[in-house]
Amino acid sequence: MRILALTLDLDDTLWPVLPALERADHAVDAWLQQHHPDVARAWPVTAMRELRMKVAIERPDLAHDFSTQRQLTLQHAFASCGIATAPVDVLWEIYFAARNSVELYPDSLPALMHLTARWPLASLTNGNADLERVGIHRHFHHHISARNTGAAKPDPRIFLAAAECLGVAPENILHIGDDVELDVVGARDAGMRTAWINRHGATWPADLGNAPDLDVPDMTALVEWLERQPPTT
Repeated sequence: MRILALTLDLDDTLWPVLPALERADHAVDAWLQQHHPDVARAWPVTAMRELRMKVAIERPDLAHDFSTQRQLTLQHAFASCGIATAPVDVLWEIYFAARNSVELYPDSLPALMHLTARWPLASLTNGNADLERVGIHRHFHHHISARNTGAAKPDPRIFLAAAECLGVAPENILHIGDDVELDVVGARDAGMRTAWINRHGATWPADLGNAPDLDVPDMTALVEWLERQPPTT
């Protein structure tokens, strides 16, 4: 395959996202307990998560926008307690700071340094990670998010938006990610080549059709494979 550019998933590809999400939810809860104890009692962490899922179901038009889903959840929680104006900006900053306090997998940063020395790289995510806050923005030429694109993986439109930003045909782009459906199937259906970061050694689900072009246990193995490929110029 002739690879001229790369797109890269973020959450659970470069770092485990669940610990950060847990910290973020509990940071919001801690602030509520101190400043709005009535809201904290009515909406503990578990209940707040259930409310967010309810918002997501009721607002399918926001399926690509996790940030707005969470902000609406806060508004609903406060309104249910008789508070018309929720301190959404304050709570969002608390949540967002904790959500982006991630711990990279040990292989991620060395791999990014190798990859960007040879290929243009775009991040491609359904989530709301902030590359500057994480501290890795300098490794990316573009940041493609579902929120800004209006379409979430596995919708081909987000992959094609990345291809347009990179100025490279989809068939010459390798998409790298951990999720079999969102990343591998989505990129494959958009005409891209695919690399599955399979950290847990899972078996490719036969019902999802063709396996990825590359199945590797981590970013180090990806780099080793890519660097064996012939130069593109």
